[in-house]
Amino acid sequence: MSFSFTDPKPNNDRSFSFTEPAEVDEQLQAIADMAHEILRLVAEVRRQISN
Repeated sequence: MSFSFTDPKPNNDRSFSFTEPAEVDEQLQAIADMAHEILRLVAEVRRQISN
């Protein structure tokens, strides 16, 4: 889960912002997609090197 804190205000009131779970799922899916693509490219490069 992602969250951020703003600088404390003079009255010590801190504000919190939490990322929606659906947004987190989307980000994780995007990261997974990128990881798969990177692994695919690495495999392709290895294949070309070994030939």
